[in-house]
Amino acid sequence: MPPITPQAAMPPLSWDIFCRVVDNFGDAGVCWRLARQIARERGETVRLWVDDVATLAAFVPDLDAQPRDTLPNHAGVDLRHLHATQPFEPPRAVVIEAFGCGLPPDWLDGMAAMPQPPLWINLEYLSAEDWVAGCHGLPSRHPRLPLTLHFFFPGFTDDTGGLLRERDILQQQARLHASAADCTGFLGRFGYAGSDGLPMSLFCYANPALPALLDHWRHGTPRCLLVADGLPRRQVESWLQQPFPVGCRQQRGALMLIALPFLPQDDYDRLLGACHLNFVRGEDSLVRAQWAGRPAVWHIYPTDDGAHFVKLKAFLQRYAADCPPEAALAQQDFALAWNQGDVDGIARRWQALEATLAPLAGHARHWAEQLAAQPDLLSKLVAFISAKRAAALPVR
Repeated sequence: MPPITPQAAMPPLSWDIFCRVVDNFGDAGVCWRLARQIARERGETVRLWVDDVATLAAFVPDLDAQPRDTLPNHAGVDLRHLHATQPFEPPRAVVIEAFGCGLPPDWLDGMAAMPQPPLWINLEYLSAEDWVAGCHGLPSRHPRLPLTLHFFFPGFTDDTGGLLRERDILQQQARLHASAADCTGFLGRFGYAGSDGLPMSLFCYANPALPALLDHWRHGTPRCLLVADGLPRRQVESWLQQPFPVGCRQQRGALMLIALPFLPQDDYDRLLGACHLNFVRGEDSLVRAQWAGRPAVWHIYPTDDGAHFVKLKAFLQRYAADCPPEAALAQQDFALAWNQGDVDGIARRWQALEATLAPLAGHARHWAEQLAAQPDLLSKLVAFISAKRAAALPVR
């Protein structure tokens, strides 16, 4: 009997990631994190095609976003400007279409004409809904071309595609949690002083409940709100009824307000770990809030048909599965009021949330550990690709 030899390692992959910025920063944020992780942790070739380089440059330090087709390689990522009609180039082994953004027609035709087309994956939006597991990994035949698209769903359970997580993110956050001085020192870069009170970060969409909450925070316990640049800062500026430029500190009763600059992703991750409560929005900052291990309030991207509330409730229900009941109820009630823009009820629900911040903090750390026990999204992507190769399934 011949000796058993270990299975040959899968040869290095190469990647194309396509991203169209629909609204805000989340689409580009997720794609940049994934591309950078591929380059850093796997050392593999990755091209990121994005149609709005200026949005990417807002949170990627030193990125030269001058309008041209080919941009300098940045952090190991080959950046390309994505045009409405992109001329076909030989694709890499894996083509990721982020969030159903659509591949350029010339690319589809060119892929179909290849003897062995690349593995084509649609990286979907994140959801905690039960149906996600049943749809994860399913193939979809192109209606016109001999191509198959595979749906890859991020998620919070083992039977989904996992969450974006760099190798060292939990260690970085743990170091922050272990040192109040480090937290204060990091926040001090933006003007925070320990005497300002409980540090909280604010990153949200337009919300009619925000002024009522700011009014309430003026009284009682000292707290400091570190306000993200852009729409959140402009909303606070409107409430203040005076200019609130980046770097400004404004005291209103017990509430200190600090206007943050637009932060690179790594600094935003540190901000989440240094604050005791984080208001986050969209998908990218929600995932980063999980790794921060701090209580968070999610402002989900609103849809005209109200379907976002189904998605929000699914996440809250999954998150609260082993959370102390009183704390879970307070968080759920506040999150729903926040997303509904409940002007009249937001202060009352804040009082209930604030009373349970200690057990919520413990649960947030436990939840992050639970999620970290599962493979991350990139690992699951690689395993998915490896399984397709090993099974010798045709990509056509």
